[in-house]
Amino acid sequence: MAKISAALVKQLREMTDSPMMECKKALVEAEGDIEKAVDVLRTMGLAKAVKRAGRDTNEGTIAAYVSEDGKTGTLLELTCETDFVGTNAKFCDFATALAKVANEQAPADVEALLACEMNGNTVDAELKEMIHVIGENMKIQRFERVALDEGGLVSYIHHNGKLASMVQFSFSNPETFENDEFKTFAHDVAMQVVAADPAGATRESVPAEIVEHEKEIYRAQAAESGRPEKFWDGIVMGRLKKFFKERALTEQDFVKNPDITVGELAKQVSAKVGDNIEIVDFVRFQFGA
Repeated sequence: MAKISAALVKQLREMTDSPMMECKKALVEAEGDIEKAVDVLRTMGLAKAVKRAGRDTNEGTIAAYVSEDGKTGTLLELTCETDFVGTNAKFCDFATALAKVANEQAPADVEALLACEMNGNTVDAELKEMIHVIGENMKIQRFERVALDEGGLVSYIHHNGKLASMVQFSFSNPETFENDEFKTFAHDVAMQVVAADPAGATRESVPAEIVEHEKEIYRAQAAESGRPEKFWDGIVMGRLKKFFKERALTEQDFVKNPDITVGELAKQVSAKVGDNIEIVDFVRFQFGA
């Protein structure tokens, strides 16, 4: 049997991030051949990944990837077993790499994403490899990809990795996307989406079923108020206006300066940039939701 030196074990551990004892076992099985030992570890990892597949994954992170030109972007939720791993840099970097794959290869769903190419392998194989390296079960819970013909996308991830947004902006000049005034504005709007949880970018884009539900509640409240029926419509419209102020992004008070609305801020930035900037839509992910 070939002698397995500590230096060789250390080299294999640095190459694979696998535990020291597993590296030694793999080198023994491979008779000291480090390339064969890597294959042994990968096989061991696959077996362990299968065993771990039944474990609950209630922790994790949300990753974002937006192309350099801002025309495509993806949010992706990757789960794991513990908060310790969920905030681990290797795990978070892997989540971002998965978001990039989803963004560039545009799979239809998670199953299709698992079959995508990644590092000369499939995403599924890379995921199993990471499960072996980290030592916890992991799942790609969901992702959402947006593609634009015009305008640009900007993303924001809250520091805890549990909330993220991606906002779609329209503008006429391609140069606007690289403008510092726009970048600051777009970042702040994406952050507002995370913080204020709007129901739509504008009052027109708030889902009709949500608006109708609110109207029914306000009308019932008006009926209970004891005021004559002829005033009910006015009561409903007044409360609906307040609802849009709270839930339509462009009508919300800007979190950094409540003296103006997000829509008013958009007009101010448009004037500075010399372009007509509008907030079109957004995607918001809350971990586990």
